[in-house]
Formats: sequence, structure tokens, C-alpha cells
Amino acid sequence: MAAKQKKVIITCAATGSIHTPTMSPHLPLTPSEIAEQSIEAAEAGATIIHLHARNPEDGSPTPSPDVFMEFLPRIKQSCNAVVNVTTGGGHGMTLEERLAGAMRTKPEMCSLNMGSMNFGLYPMLDRYPEFKYEWERKHLENSRDFIFRNTFKDIEYILRDLGEAHGTRFEFECYDVGHLYNLAHFLDRGLVKPPLFVQTIFGILGGIGADQENLMHMKRIADKLFGEDYYWSVLAAGRHQLGFVTMSAIMGGNVRVGLEDSLYAGKGRLAKSNAEQVRIVRSIIENLSLEVANPDDAREMLALKGGDAVGF
Repeated sequence: MAAKQKKVIITCAATGSIHTPTMSPHLPLTPSEIAEQSIEAAEAGATIIHLHARNPEDGSPTPSPDVFMEFLPRIKQSCNAVVNVTTGGGHGMTLEERLAGAMRTKPEMCSLNMGSMNFGLYPMLDRYPEFKYEWERKHLENSRDFIFRNTFKDIEYILRDLGEAHGTRFEFECYDVGHLYNLAHFLDRGLVKPPLFVQTIFGILGGIGADQENLMHMKRIADKLFGEDYYWSVLAAGRHQLGFVTMSAIMGGNVRVGLEDSLYAGKGRLAKSNAEQVRIVRSIIENLSLEVANPDDAREMLALKGGDAVGF
């Protein structure tokens, strides 16, 4: 069984690199928008804020450390939330580009994808007859012939040069059952150390499907592999978001919401902010007679180095 916990961690993934400006006017794109929505999400109850950077000119994903530094210090100064910086970056970025922001900022946490995979965004092309920027269409179409690379060598490099070198710990993103076994491999080798924060992900084309049976199976395998050495969290793409995170909370796990994962706050209704999604899931958690973890609770649970030890 996963580690027993008295409180539920809410991760909010504020912008990501999947959705594009045409899809929602509420998606934060500029450094100011990302900072404002992240701070609002923290005030609404988010424990951890997971962040990507966007080109402020057109909203395209960017690996630029300079752009990260336009919003990370502001978030840190305005709230106590744990800041989690992507190492996944965006489609087409090299590993070095994907790591540039994290290497510069040395955060308490980073995401770390636990295996290479197809990562199909192209079905979204059919939903939008026109796009605000030309890059959006190319971004989606290119995912038809794209492999999101996360080799064993890549993962070793990230664990060593970011994790060991800077004391950063990880949100281990597992998009399929094999990714759990990859993480167990690194645990057996001593390259990762408990407590693990295991994010099981459902509904991405190329990963495990958003079926309740799959959620149960991923939890069973994680329990088998990690015992009480891990904290379990769930995210699900699009319309599956709230249903799956509710299941996680009921089963003693943690949750992730945010406009990276879903643009909606109910059937057919665009979320007006990340904070709106956080408020919804917080209400669900509290109505289940559970308590939301604050950032210092998460730091203790996940053995994080603390906000004073980061590079921003």
C-alpha cells in the first residue's frame, strides 16, 4: 500500500505545452499571466504548482530559462506553494533544452517522465477550423510522427545532474504500467530514494487509457513495486480529470488539476482560471471529509529541500 497520509496534496499544472492559445482565452501564456494564475491557484488551495514556460509573443512553448525567471521569483515571493518545474518541456525540444529552466532555477521539485512514448495531440486538429497562430496547427500535426524521448540514459542524466547535484526531487510521471517498472528499476539501483511521488497519468493518446480498471491496476502495481515507499497521485486528461482525481482522493491518494491537463470546469464549460479548478477539487476533497495538505505538509511528506534552497 502507498504511504498512509492524513492530508491530500493538490498539484496544479498551470499552463503546460499541450493546449494552444486558440483553445481557451483563459490559458495563461505570458509570464505575468502565469504568475498571476499560479498565485491565485495557491491561494485557492494548491499545494504544488507545476510550471512550463511560454513565448510571450505567441504562446508557444519555450525552454528559455530567462522566461522562467520572469515568473518564478514572483510566485515564490507571493505564496508558499512548492514550485515544480518541467523537465518534459514541449514537443520537439532536445533534452538539454527541456532541462534548461530546471538547471538554472534548481527548484524543490521537477517532473520526470519515466519512459519514451508516442504522445498524440493531433486529434485536436479536428476541433478547431482555424487557429490564431500558425505554430498551433504545426504543433498538433507534428505529434502524429513524434516520439517523446525519455531513455534510460536520459533519466539517469536527470537524476544525477539535476537530482543529486541540486537536491531537486521529482514528480515521477508514469503514463503506462511499464513506466512504473522503469521507476522500480531506478529504485533498485539506488538512483532514486523514497519517499517517491508517483503521478499516474490517464487519457493521453499513446499512454494508458482513461478507464477505471486501468486506474485500479496502476495502483495495484505501484503498491506491489513500492509498498509504503511512495505517495500516489492521479491526473487525467480532458473530461476525465475530475472523475479520476476524485477516485484518487477516495482511495487515499493525491490529485492534480490545472489547465495543462484540462481546459474545462464542467461539461462544455471552459474554466476561467486554474484557481477555479483548484476550488472545485478542494471542495470535493473537503466534502469527502479529507483535509488538503498545505505546502509545508508536502515538504515534510516528500522530503523536499525547502524554498530557501532554490535558485530563484
